[in-house]
Formats: sequence, structure tokens, C-alpha cells
Amino acid sequence: MTGKRFLWPALLAALLGVYDCLPLRASEPGPSPKHVDANGTRHNIVFILTDDLEMGGIQAMPQLKKLLVDQGTSLSNFFVTVSLCCPSRSSILRGQYVHNHGITQNTRGFQKFRDLGHESSTVAIWLKAAGYTTALMGKYLNGYPGKGGETYVPPGWDEWHSPIDNRKAYGGFGYRMNENGKIVTYGDAPKDYLTDVLARKAKVFIKRAAAKGTPFFLYLAPYTPHNPATPAPRHQNLFPSARAPQISSFNEKNLSTKPAFVRTLPSLTEEDIDGIDQLYRKRLQSLQAVDDLLADMIAALKETGLLQKTYIVFTSDNGFHLGQHRLMPGKQTAYEEDIRVPLVIRGPGMPAGHVVSHLALETDLAPTFAEWAGAAPPSFVDGRSLAPLLRSNPPRLAEWRQGVLIEHMQESKPFLTGLKKRTLGDKLHVPAYTAMRSMNYLYVEYETGERELYDLRKDPAELTNTYASAPADLRARLSSWIARVRNCSGLNCRSAEETPLAEGILHRAG
Repeated sequence: MTGKRFLWPALLAALLGVYDCLPLRASEPGPSPKHVDANGTRHNIVFILTDDLEMGGIQAMPQLKKLLVDQGTSLSNFFVTVSLCCPSRSSILRGQYVHNHGITQNTRGFQKFRDLGHESSTVAIWLKAAGYTTALMGKYLNGYPGKGGETYVPPGWDEWHSPIDNRKAYGGFGYRMNENGKIVTYGDAPKDYLTDVLARKAKVFIKRAAAKGTPFFLYLAPYTPHNPATPAPRHQNLFPSARAPQISSFNEKNLSTKPAFVRTLPSLTEEDIDGIDQLYRKRLQSLQAVDDLLADMIAALKETGLLQKTYIVFTSDNGFHLGQHRLMPGKQTAYEEDIRVPLVIRGPGMPAGHVVSHLALETDLAPTFAEWAGAAPPSFVDGRSLAPLLRSNPPRLAEWRQGVLIEHMQESKPFLTGLKKRTLGDKLHVPAYTAMRSMNYLYVEYETGERELYDLRKDPAELTNTYASAPADLRARLSSWIARVRNCSGLNCRSAEETPLAEGILHRAG
């Protein structure tokens, strides 16, 4: 279902809040979500994980707006604890911060995840043990299948459909897929476009699960809009005049307060900007098949009578910058474009068209799914269930986490540019860092000794680093907060995250 494509800037502005904290609508009427029907039936879970989707990209997805945003709850302050694919996906599978699961890079990420024994306890294992039929369709972890062999299916998954050559899968055509232990080759015909193949498989799975009558967990992971952002043939001519958003940080004029890896960047040239715009258009085009996948899947749920019995979760593994702070397209920084991603959830008893502003992380997804399934997550889980936020009367902001930890261990290969390489762009590395994102502030500690501090209420585009002028006691307080959380685990993480940050003091200091 291709339909008319359009942008929805008004709603996007509401979700982004121009980087401000949105007011909590706790008084909005509506029943609390119920994880089990009156007759004891447990609800299904469909998890859609896109690849490298920044907040702004969702404005080109009308079906997402109509079928999820308007019918469910959006979390406007949802972040990833690491802006890199494999570490973030590992956090999703295990509910852990990077410093606990140890997957710090994309390179050999899957193999390390397996070698560490992490596959013995993932959200798939927990839900399968709770009686759910589990299925993964699409991207798993970078480097899969590694030493496991082409037909390897990780434990916990009843159905498995995952490409075994990621480089070709990113391009959407000419890939091979491990389908429950059988290798199937796909070509270059329009019907072979990967996102569409996943959509067909998802519909078949839903119909089969409906006939079986047992609850299911479907993890659906298209490779879009990751580079090269190849669109389906039917969408390749859409958005001919679209240009990447040029907010105030785009091709930033003054980088004097930035750390050296940004401060030394040359201004973007017209050729650079043209390349960014071309990539942006392809990203929007490639997302149309994801929008179609979502619509087709919801149609299948409605046809089988399962729509009202199913939680549908849509998000991304990390964000993506497109020219902000003079950075060529990529990720891995602590800036807002890279760490803040959409999270929209539709499900039984949830308020429609609702926006929640509490801080949430991808580490929260696994424990949320576990609660919905009636399963108890292991004690190693750092995240917390988001179920309390999805009710009509969520907890007060003061009763929730006060900050989230963002971690980055430097990749061993050049920083992703995604386009023509500039003199500095092809050698650019983001230094290892640990950062804290609170409701209104970003604070970053780099291994180089450099620091960044932004008051997002005054400086939503993160233009002026105020660390140098901040009071010494404020610096100490921020560093102490990070020190507590960077070494936390399990329940200690949840406790440490709730440490008050004296935001009023921070605001006055800014």
C-alpha cells in the first residue's frame, strides 16, 4: 500500500518539543494497560526496530502517524545508551548498559556476544520460557553468523529469518537469508526487496500464530534507513525536492567551544551539502517500505482478530546526524541527533495520541516485554519496565530516573561518513566518552580530558559549551553522578539513575 506520501511537521514538533521537555498529561483519561485479559489470555508483542533512524525521519511516515502515533503513546525523551548498532542491539536483547554486556563495537560484535555467553539469556529466552512463540526477522547483530556457520540459529528463537551477508542486505537486494536453518538466495527483482520480504514473512507468521492460539513475540528488524538507504523501486522518485533540515547547528559557524574532534572540522562545502541532501532523500524514500510494512502488519493483525490483543513497539537502534556541527552523515556522538530516537507504542488499554516525557532507554525494552509476558527478567538487567509510563496516570517525573548514561568506546575503524570523504572526514574518530543526558542537560566527559555541558532549554541545538564557565561544585556534582552510574549494575543502576541532579541549580548556573 503505497498511498500518498506527506510530511507531518506539526506532530513531529510536538514530539521533539524543539528539544524541550513536554508537559506531562497525567490527567488524560483512559484505562491502565492490562497484560492479561479477563479470560487469562496473554497479549502478543510486535517489536519493529529500524536501523539508524533519527527523530526527524519519522515525519515522512504517514502510516506510522495514523496507525501508531495517533492510536498509541509516544515517549518524547527516549534515548539510546550507545549510538552504534551492535552495542545498542545488545543492550536491547539483554537490557544492559554497554559497560555490563561488554559489546563496545560493531566489528565482530555478534561473535563477542556469543563468546561471552550472552545468548543464553536474552529477551527471546525469557519470553520463550514464558510460553511465547518467538520470531526474529531481519537484522540481528553485526558480524552474524560469524563462527556459528551460515545456518546457525541463536537459542530462544522458534522462527529465524536473518540475512547472513549484511553488506548486501543493507543494499536491499542480492542477499542470502538463513530461514530456519535453510539458506535462501534473493535476487534483484522488485519482489526481492528486503523490507518487503520481511513484511510478507511477518504477515505469514501472524496468521500462523493466530491459528495456533499461543501468544507470540515478533522482532522485526528492517535494515533501513541505514546506508546506502536503497529505496524500493516503487519509491525511488519520491521527495524530489526534499533537503536535509538546516537547523542552527547545521554547518555550524562557530565551533570554538567544541572538543577538538569537532573544532577542527572545515565548513561543509556546497558539494558536501548536496551529497547530504541526496542521502536524506534516499533515507526518506527507503522509509516508505517500512511504513508499508507497518500498515500491512497491522492489517494482518486486524484480519486475524489480534490487533486489540497486541502491543506494537516502533523505534530505532540509534539516531543519525546529517551535517549538524559540520559532521558528515554518521552517528556515535553524544549530540541529540545521535542519541535521541523515536519510541511509539500501541497496545491494549493504552491512551491514544498520548505523549509521555519521562526519560527512557533502550535498556528498558527487554524488561518491558518481560512484564507484558508475565516473565521475570534476570537480576543482571539494568533497565526498568516502561509499563508504568503507559498508563493514564504515570508516576511523577521526580519519582522516575533523573538522568541516563550514554557510553562510547572508540571504534577501530574510521568514523562513518556515508558520503564523499573530506580531508578530515575520512580520518575522523569520536574519542571514547561517557555522558549524562538529563531532562534538560547534556554533560560529556571525553577520554581526552575535554568536557561539554549544554543547557538544552536555552541551547537546544547544542551550540555553546558552557563547561568552562560552570561553577566548580557543579562540575564535581555532574562528574560524581556519572561515576556512580558508569559502574552500576542491575538494581544499583536503577537506584543510581534516580539520584537528584539539582536541575534548578544547573539552570541558574547556565
